[in-house]
Amino acid sequence: MDVTKTREHLKHADCQKIGQVLARVGEKWSVLIIMILADGPRRFSELKRTINGISQRMLTLCLRGLERDGLIKRTVYSVMPPRVEYELTALGRSLTEPVIALGSWAQMHIADIDAAREAFDAQDDRKGVPPPLPK
Repeated sequence: MDVTKTREHLKHADCQKIGQVLARVGEKWSVLIIMILADGPRRFSELKRTINGISQRMLTLCLRGLERDGLIKRTVYSVMPPRVEYELTALGRSLTEPVIALGSWAQMHIADIDAAREAFDAQDDRKGVPPPLPK
């Protein structure tokens, strides 16, 4: 990909819409959901069990947002009790490679990032600078 052409294109593109897409894809829960669904369809309860720390409400909101953006498909089966499955659409599958690469990168470098944060937080010459966001 030619970076110069990409930068030129961004000058003319609707940056607000691009920002909205990147915000959806960049949400921490969305990344995890896409990574999990890359292995195949999952039920809501499976996703909830697999994603440590996500609330039922947040999972519901993330799934709805991903569905609205065309990245996942929700299928309701008419059985008792009703069964709902989520799976990636073709558009969602096209996103798995970069999302998995990003997730893998984060996992490989979390110790480096933690060390950098600790070193930054330990500096005394940052008076007047707001404290970092909580972990």
